[in-house]
Amino acid sequence: MDTLTDREFEQAFRECLLPVTHFDHEAHLRLAWIHLKQYGLEIALENICTQLTAFVAHHGADDKYNTTLTVASIQMIHHFMGNSKAGHFPGFLTEFPQLKTNFKGLINSHYSMDIFNSEEAKARYLEPDILPFD
Repeated sequence: MDTLTDREFEQAFRECLLPVTHFDHEAHLRLAWIHLKQYGLEIALENICTQLTAFVAHHGADDKYNTTLTVASIQMIHHFMGNSKAGHFPGFLTEFPQLKTNFKGLINSHYSMDIFNSEEAKARYLEPDILPFD
């Protein structure tokens, strides 16, 4: 949904108006980027976890939500934003293409377990056991 402004995108997601087919990996990254830029880490974590839970429930995809992956993703994007000179999301992705092209590899550099398929990781946040996000 590149045609939506950041504000429109955030609102459409929050109100569950964004079609689930448009909420792909890049949309997840964009949502985190918007919230981190607008609200900071702590509020972004709270907002996104709450809104994503509501979004997947609204679309009947409760089983898709993964607490650890959500929190880890936000923390990872927060880290990259601290090293970014970009003032807009497309520029941010240009600076850090690995967020799109090697996201799983980035996550795996923090976790020895497969958090993508772990029921425990889906249910609650698991701290990284290889490399912290700080």
